[in-house]
Amino acid sequence: MDFNMKLNYNYSSWLYLASSMLFVALWTFTGIEKLLGFSAFQQAMMNQTIPVVWAKLLAPIIIIAELGLALLLVFKTTKRLGMLFSSLLMTVFTTYIGLVWMGAFPRIPCSCAGFIESMGWEGHFLFNVGFIVLGMFGVMGREP
Repeated sequence: MDFNMKLNYNYSSWLYLASSMLFVALWTFTGIEKLLGFSAFQQAMMNQTIPVVWAKLLAPIIIIAELGLALLLVFKTTKRLGMLFSSLLMTVFTTYIGLVWMGAFPRIPCSCAGFIESMGWEGHFLFNVGFIVLGMFGVMGREP
């Protein structure tokens, strides 16, 4: 293996590891925060522009998805799948935030988690786009 191939492999491995670790931290933080404040999270979900029945169903599903993705990203055998689904879920969240930011809804329906709440819509959108990019690196990366 020549030096360039080794450097590319190490760079790819580092991105893969870093992106999965950042997603694990994000999903664990947001999932646990929503779980601990479930009543407030479910109330915020019922304030969405979707039917209340859907919101009540989505609240636990989102928590399970976030914590489940964190678990998938921990194990070598499921890491790539976890990275793919993390990227997809982050794309869904980002699309929603983009629609809110553009004023597509008659009112602002979101209550965001922790430090993200203080970012504003543009900051939140850019934060999520950054995670989508990380997810793409993770999907294309290699296990060290």
